[in-house]
Amino acid sequence: MALKKVRIKRAWIGAAAWVTLVSLMAAGTVQTDEMEAYASAAAAETIDLSIITKPTGPAGNGTKELKDIVNCAGAAAALEEKETPGVVAELELVGAALAMDVDDSGAKHAAVSAVAAINEGQESVDEIKEAQLVSENEALAKDPEHFSELVIADVTDYVNVRAIPDTEGEVVGKLYDNSAGEFLDEEDGWYKIRSGNVTGYVKAEYCVTGEDAIELAKKVGTRMATVNTTTLKVRTAPDIESEVLGLVPENEDLVILEEVDGFVKVSIEEGNGYVSTDFVDIRTDFVHAESVAEEKARLEKEQAEREAARKAAEEAAKKNAAKKKTGTSKKSQGASAAAQVSGGSGLGADVARFACQFVGNPYVYGGSSLTEGTDCSGFVMSVYSNFGVNLPHSSTSDRAVGSEVAGGIANAEPGDILCYSGHVAIYIGDGKIVHASTPSTGIVIGNANYRGVLAVRRIF
Repeated sequence: MALKKVRIKRAWIGAAAWVTLVSLMAAGTVQTDEMEAYASAAAAETIDLSIITKPTGPAGNGTKELKDIVNCAGAAAALEEKETPGVVAELELVGAALAMDVDDSGAKHAAVSAVAAINEGQESVDEIKEAQLVSENEALAKDPEHFSELVIADVTDYVNVRAIPDTEGEVVGKLYDNSAGEFLDEEDGWYKIRSGNVTGYVKAEYCVTGEDAIELAKKVGTRMATVNTTTLKVRTAPDIESEVLGLVPENEDLVILEEVDGFVKVSIEEGNGYVSTDFVDIRTDFVHAESVAEEKARLEKEQAEREAARKAAEEAAKKNAAKKKTGTSKKSQGASAAAQVSGGSGLGADVARFACQFVGNPYVYGGSSLTEGTDCSGFVMSVYSNFGVNLPHSSTSDRAVGSEVAGGIANAEPGDILCYSGHVAIYIGDGKIVHASTPSTGIVIGNANYRGVLAVRRIF
């Protein structure tokens, strides 16, 4: 009969059976076309049955053992490859014919016995798989986002990420407080993590993982919804027929306050409202580690941007000074508002005073005119444009401009950009902001802490 190519893996038949097969081959009880290659086959990982020709020697001198090995290997191979019983029988037919000098009926009998054993084994496999599935489902219900697989820094400032699990190891990055990374391994009191572009080791005593990470992740992670439709309607209730509270543009990020029945509660300038989960992509954001190279590049970029912004602002100031001043009733109102700028000096304070000139002017969704109408990000963009700085028309993108102000609003200065969920404003000092608020209020001055601040960014 034609020989079929069947490869036995060491894992399929166990150590004892493997040694038996190897010893039979090495002793010549089983002949192969590559006898020399298997003289020390104990180190081999697989043996190809297609090179076995025919057993020799008296009956009982290894042939039965080889038959059992081949049948066992064939059954294991069939289970691993999820073969059908018919294919299993075919494999065993070949195995039996190779292992024993018998006729086809004897080989078929061996095959039937092997298939029966496989079917019985498959029932056990199915039970194990079902139990595993139940366990996995229970774990998924408890930890749907796999927070237990995170390593989260729990320190005052940051913990060093090192190239090796040793305090003398090279520092390759920093994992800041409440920042997270993926757990990879644990070694002698160190966690190996991957966070952002950084892979390395952090001292376990400064981080949490497993069950503790699940609870901490819920506190330090930011649940976000990104708009995936052109213009999203935020409604007053979790119902598509309820009143529209406000509009949000595509790709805008909104902080999720609550999740309920196919809707998420979000915060926008007009207040808290609901959006359908059909029109947003939901995720949990964590701060990641920063590599040494990334930190250096960031600091250099921020310094260069500050210098470029200062130069551009100086040029813009010269041009503005050359223009004739014209007054209107609205500018008189704005001039009075500008007097509310408190503290600060230099270009930041100039930005704040300039922005306050437009208090009382209208809010227009998608607009960017300081006099005819603008939305929140259009307002910030147009104010800074007057100082030669180009900013995006997006409150989400504004979270990445300039440099981060450490300590947040507590260390904000006039001219800083305050980023909220779906909104952005300009800080003017003394806990106040100027911003294009809503269609009903227009450009106004208000309290900076009227909502949670996500980021404070400094241009100058």
